[in-house]
Amino acid sequence: MKPGFRVALSVSIFGLNLILALSSAAQVSVTTSRNDNHRDGQNTSETILTPSNVNSQQFGKLFTHYVDGYVYAQPLYMPNVNIHGVTHNVIYVVSEHDTVFAFDADNAKGTNAKPLWYTSFLNPPDVVSVSSKVVQCGDLVPEIGITSTPVIDPASGTIYVVAKTREGSHVVQRLHALDITTGQERSNSPVEIKASVKGNGAGSNNGLVNFNPLRNAQRPGLLLQNGTIYIGWASHCDNGPYHGWIMAYDENTLQQKNIWNADPNGTDAGVWQSGTGLAGDGSNIFVATGNGTYDGSTDFGDSIVKLTPGSQHLIPLTDYFTPDDQQRLDDNDTDLGSGGVLLLPDQTKGPHKHLLVEAGKQGSIYLVNRDNMGHYNQNNNSQIVQDLENAVGGLWSTPAFWNNNVYFGGSYDFLRQYTFDPESGLLSSGAVSVSGTYYNFPGPTPSISANGNANGIVWTLQTDAYGTGSAILHAYDATNLATELYNSKQNSRDDAGGAVKFTVPTIANGKVYVPAVQRLTVYGLLKGN
Repeated sequence: MKPGFRVALSVSIFGLNLILALSSAAQVSVTTSRNDNHRDGQNTSETILTPSNVNSQQFGKLFTHYVDGYVYAQPLYMPNVNIHGVTHNVIYVVSEHDTVFAFDADNAKGTNAKPLWYTSFLNPPDVVSVSSKVVQCGDLVPEIGITSTPVIDPASGTIYVVAKTREGSHVVQRLHALDITTGQERSNSPVEIKASVKGNGAGSNNGLVNFNPLRNAQRPGLLLQNGTIYIGWASHCDNGPYHGWIMAYDENTLQQKNIWNADPNGTDAGVWQSGTGLAGDGSNIFVATGNGTYDGSTDFGDSIVKLTPGSQHLIPLTDYFTPDDQQRLDDNDTDLGSGGVLLLPDQTKGPHKHLLVEAGKQGSIYLVNRDNMGHYNQNNNSQIVQDLENAVGGLWSTPAFWNNNVYFGGSYDFLRQYTFDPESGLLSSGAVSVSGTYYNFPGPTPSISANGNANGIVWTLQTDAYGTGSAILHAYDATNLATELYNSKQNSRDDAGGAVKFTVPTIANGKVYVPAVQRLTVYGLLKGN
C-alpha cells in the first residue's frame, strides 16, 4: 500500500465480520518473515528514521514489553487495528512458551504495559511446552513451543502460527489461525500436522516415511501465497531419523493440500534456513536444503529447489541447483540451507529476468537464474549465473537487498556490501564496503530501512553472546558500511536484553523492535527529537 491513502476494509470470513481501518500515511505493515515473500528484508517506506537522526544522542531504547519465553521469531507489525473499539498500531510476538502476544506498538499505556491480548496454547499439566531435554538438543532453549515467524493475512485479519506441545507422552504440532483483533481461534482451527510419503528412507515403515512431530523442528518462517500457507521443517541438532518437509494448507479451511519431502529415499536434507521464511514469487516456492542425501532424482540434500504447487498431492520439484561439491558439504555438515533464499526484483535489463541469491555455511555466494537453475555439474558450477567461492563468512542468515546492493552477514566475518549491476546481471566480484564490527557465530541477518532509494540504514542484531549476555543492535549507513551510525552498547540505557541466536529486528514507522530473552525491546527517537 502506498503512502497517502486510507482504506476501510470490510470482509466476512469464517462467518465473522471484520473491519480494519488501514492508513498508509507514514505507516507500513510487516506481516511476514523478512518483510515480503522475496525475503529481501527491506522497508522502503521509512520516513522517520534517517542516517542523520539515528545516533546515541537522538535515538535509543524507548520501552520494553515482557513475555513468558525466549523469542526466536521476527515480530510482526500491523497499523490501525481495531481492538475492543480502540485503534492501535500492534506488534505481534510469539514465544517458545507457546504464547502469542499482541502489544500496543507505541506503548500507549506506559511502562510495562499489559498486552492487548495474549493466547496460550498450553493447559498444564496435560499440555505443556516441549523441554529441550525431550528432543535432546540445546539449539532451542530451555523449551520449544513457537519457534518460527508466523504470517498475517491482512485481508482476513488472521495470524497463522505453528506450535509444538507435549501432551502426556506424545509431542504434537498444530497449525493455528487466530483473529488478530482478539487472539481467538478461527473456525476449523487448530489442525494437527500429519503427513506421509512413499519412500524407504531413514525411519520408514512399510514403504512410507511419516512426519515425526518430535524429531522435526519447524524453524523457517511461514509463507502465505495464493491463499495457501506453506510450512517447512528440519531437525533438532540433526537427531534422527528426520527429513526435510514442506506442507501446504488452505488458509480458510486449514485442510492440507500438498506436501513435499526433500529425501524420501534418504535422510536429513532439512529445510530450516536459520529461521528465514520460505520464498515465493507468486507462482513458485524456493527453498534451500541442509546437508543430506542427494541423487538428483528423489533426494535433494544441499540444494536450492524450485517447487511449483498445483492440484497434485505431492508438490512437484520443477527445477533445482546443487553445488559441485555437494558430497563434501554433506560429509562435513556444511549445510547449503543454513542460509535463506533471497529473490531479487524482476529485471528489465540484463540477460536474466528472474534471479535469486543464496549462501550457506561454506560462505560461497550463488547467483542463480530462477528460470533455468542449472541442476548439478560434478566438475564446477559454471552452469549458474555467478559463483563467488568462499566470499563471505559462513551464513547462518539471509542477505538483504536494497537499491541494487546485497548485504551479507557472515559468521566470523564483517558485514559485507556487494553491488548488483542490472546491465550485466552480476554481483560485484568483491565487497564494496565492510563494517568495522566483527561478528562471531552466528553472524547477523541484515535488515534495511529507507525512504525509497534514500536514507538507507542497515540494521543488525549481534547475538554472539547468546546464552551468556545481551544482544547488540547496530545501525550502519547503507551506502557505506564502514560508517556505523549507532549501537546499543554506546549508552547503558539501551540494553537490548538477553541475546537469542538467529533473531531479526523489525523496523516499522519510526521504531525498531528487537526480540530477546523473555522480552521485546523497542527503540526509536528519544523525546524531543
